[in-house]
Amino acid sequence: MMPNNYTIPVYRPDLCGNEKKYVNQCLEDGWISSKGSFVQQFEEAFASKIGAEHATSVSNGTVALHLALLALGIGQDDEIIVPTLTYIASVNCIKFCNAVPVFADSIQGTWQIDPIEIRKKITPRTRAILVVHLYGQSADMDEIMTIAEENGLSIIEDCAEAFGTLFRGRHVGSFGDIATFSFFGNKTITTGEGGMVTTKDKALISQVCKLKNQGLSGTKEYWHDTLGYNYRMTNIQAAIGLAQLERSDYFLGRKREIAKLYEQELRLLPLDIHGESPGTRHSYWMINVLLNEQDDRDPLRQYLSTSGIETRPLFYPAHTMPMYREPLGSYPVAENLSARGITLPSWPGLSDRQITQTCQEIAKYHLDPTVKS
Repeated sequence: MMPNNYTIPVYRPDLCGNEKKYVNQCLEDGWISSKGSFVQQFEEAFASKIGAEHATSVSNGTVALHLALLALGIGQDDEIIVPTLTYIASVNCIKFCNAVPVFADSIQGTWQIDPIEIRKKITPRTRAILVVHLYGQSADMDEIMTIAEENGLSIIEDCAEAFGTLFRGRHVGSFGDIATFSFFGNKTITTGEGGMVTTKDKALISQVCKLKNQGLSGTKEYWHDTLGYNYRMTNIQAAIGLAQLERSDYFLGRKREIAKLYEQELRLLPLDIHGESPGTRHSYWMINVLLNEQDDRDPLRQYLSTSGIETRPLFYPAHTMPMYREPLGSYPVAENLSARGITLPSWPGLSDRQITQTCQEIAKYHLDPTVKS
């Protein structure tokens, strides 16, 4: 049984900037819903930060993906290639559109979707590739863009975990047709719940804005000419997001420091840290380790839990979930990574002492013969 309260949680948001000041301004002004100055300020500041031409805020990262697919015209029986090793939202949004998720395996070294697998999965019904930049590491966008161009496919970049991630000097999300971000409470910058859709295509962003706003006509007040949704971000959320964005360089820098400390202190143990690939900049949304032995995963997590240290397993492959189960599907890399991976405490406010304590307990599990007995 894992405790409800941990002395070292896996994540905790850092809200020590202007969050309270900006939220109080919303309360004082009375602008607490989806209208208010902070929404536009946050959208413009976010777009500038990542180098996007257009950005519009939404209520969470999952609806950002839903809107991105809808804006591309994805619909009934269209096939969308997606990594099976991802958070379930990446797959669910495909089904929201009555389209078909087609799973692809991962690359062992990077944990990202394998371009060779993508090529194998293309059929006449394939419409798009949904690329997930998993855990803050970039996928191979050079090869994926080549595949898309050769086959006339759209690319959606799921950057929910990849704020601050670069591929060949460019922020992820700037390569494909449209990209999405999440600002859930455990993301590098948070609005509590929230998300963003970005694109270089003016027509696509216009369609996203219309769909997120109940299909509202742009020419007639309170006239709705398209089936739409209420997927808007509130001014209060945007106020928090703007304050977070102001400190994002610190968050990203600290996460790299945390990753380096873990790497140094765990280097002699039978595990590997999910690291940075050549030509990329890992944002280290979460620090993950891959144990040499699969059988150590759950016992180590249980041992750390009893020591007050919270961890998470790597995502379970989507093809193993009841609603997507593929009994004959073969995704050995994704299954292997998932079975051996552990997410360690990763929040920016994590102290060096807490990192050392976590590493000492991991070392004790592996090196003290009395622990496993």
